[in-house]
Amino acid sequence: MQPKIEIDEGSGFCFGVTTAIKKAEEELEKGATLYCLGDIVHNSMEVERLSKKGLVTINHDQLRDLHHVKVLLRAHGEPPETYETARRNDIEIIDATCPVVLALQRRIKRQFTTNPQAQIVIYGKNGHAEVLGLVGQTLQKAIVVERLDDVKSLDFHRDIFLYSQTTKSLDEFHRIIDYIQSHIAAEAKFRSFDTICRQVANRMPHIAEFASRHHLILFVAGSKSSNGRVLFEQCRRVNPNSHQIECADEIDMNWLKGIETIGICGATSTPKWLMEQCRDKIIEATNGK
Repeated sequence: MQPKIEIDEGSGFCFGVTTAIKKAEEELEKGATLYCLGDIVHNSMEVERLSKKGLVTINHDQLRDLHHVKVLLRAHGEPPETYETARRNDIEIIDATCPVVLALQRRIKRQFTTNPQAQIVIYGKNGHAEVLGLVGQTLQKAIVVERLDDVKSLDFHRDIFLYSQTTKSLDEFHRIIDYIQSHIAAEAKFRSFDTICRQVANRMPHIAEFASRHHLILFVAGSKSSNGRVLFEQCRRVNPNSHQIECADEIDMNWLKGIETIGICGATSTPKWLMEQCRDKIIEATNGK
């Protein structure tokens, strides 16, 4: 019997990624070479699709050697040094920084300028593109904490201003807030700013409900996607019969044995066409053409 397959309508590109890809496609249609600083999205299949259209992915070292070209900045955002390099090398920037990330960068820069002696703490992943852009607003002085244990090394006798990478977990962020509040010294100021993107955060309860409705979950996401890891763990908590895959070729048809319903979902960096390919592969394999 062919299983029933549902693709989650709430999965797929977030607003920021959609805008970045649209800008890239518009520029590529003009026929000129377009460079992108880092993978435009943390999904190798989508990166490959755009590469075939002519998008050239570069790193920061390569950026420094380019002159008189167009470079797209992806949704994650960039530190001030990137803009300075572009100005110096006469590079035209196509800025696709997500508005939510851009607003956060400005808030952190204002806070740092107002009180440079305070500890600006960012809950996020060290080395993540968005986090590098945020830390860059503070002359590299911001402290990045990846988990609750990292918070213990803060100086609780000095002011602490806490922000979050836009795609992190709300639950963990609140645990960090509670820990700092219970340890901050009386003479020090502590303020937290909930800067987690609601378009991303709201996917957590939605994807949990979606995962609970199916016997098997196929979570489609690139291995580099931080958001993907968080959402997949949420799926697996609700439904242990969940598997993360990057593409249709990674589906193990043995997973389908005795399965009546399959839910296909993904991260904010997962294109809809990739989830549809997974559905089509299952239909083909179960002779449901």
